[in-house]
Amino acid sequence: MKKQWLVTLLACAFTVPVLAKETGNIFVSLEQAKTVVVLNGKDFSVLKKIPTSEQPRALQFNADKTLLYVACGDGNSVNVIDVAKLTVVDKLRVGEEPEIFDLSPDDKFLFVSNEDDSELTIFDLTKKQKAATVEVGAEPEGVLVSHDGKIVYVASEVANMVHVIDVEKREVLTNIVVGNRPRRFALTQDGKTLFVSNEIGGTVSVIDTEKREVIGEIKFEPKGFKREVITPVDLILSTDDKTLFVTLGRANHVAVVNTADLTVKDYILVGQRAWGLGMKRDNSLLFVANGLSDDISIINAQTLKVEKSVPVGKTPHSVVVDD
Repeated sequence: MKKQWLVTLLACAFTVPVLAKETGNIFVSLEQAKTVVVLNGKDFSVLKKIPTSEQPRALQFNADKTLLYVACGDGNSVNVIDVAKLTVVDKLRVGEEPEIFDLSPDDKFLFVSNEDDSELTIFDLTKKQKAATVEVGAEPEGVLVSHDGKIVYVASEVANMVHVIDVEKREVLTNIVVGNRPRRFALTQDGKTLFVSNEIGGTVSVIDTEKREVIGEIKFEPKGFKREVITPVDLILSTDDKTLFVTLGRANHVAVVNTADLTVKDYILVGQRAWGLGMKRDNSLLFVANGLSDDISIINAQTLKVEKSVPVGKTPHSVVVDD
């Protein structure tokens, strides 16, 4: 009896808690519901609804996916969710009206666009305080850090520019004029080509990051939609960089672009106001947040067919996958 008790005691003493990792869960931010909803990655059932600050929008994991950062515009903060516990564990004061953000490759800094202040905030995650601000054009939205962490790209919706910012110097190196109302970015694995969605322009600008100039433009013409409702917003590249997926907003489609020749090879009908995009790491499934039909569309990325539509709640904005 004593021997059995000792074995049990030793087993408990040397047991290491297992943290949730690569759960396959899908996280969707709901702007009007002040919630991030968590879906089971196998059957897409709702696992949990996590209350957040007001207007949760952009979502991004840290490198090891133990934390999920959530930009909360009207809450003037970035909420931090513990992925294992599925609860908000911190609220970072990053400035007024945080829009979109990106993390440095080492997870030490958060780069946040502050729409009302026309600034990029550089936030030190170690010290949990602002490290600097950089003045940019009016209504900045999209933010993307280069793979080496040396450059930050910021899209100014009103100025119709992409600002190229030196991280170390914390200053704008150059401004690249793009289409009307630039919103989001996608960067190739080699860091040489940057794609920028132009919502009102109805196009995607293609930038050579070494020359820092526009070298091409992708136009969209889904059948049955007037030009003014073709409003590209989010972009995501396949891991081999061969395919670019683009949500077309009020045109209710996702465009499938061949990056080799910048031609649109297909349009996929999804829900109303196709907005945020997420993709499984193996490129098998694509997830589309539909802001006006309050659901996500799940697309087979090989067949380019919608397999399922899942109701998630009021005004889904962004979607990410823990895999």
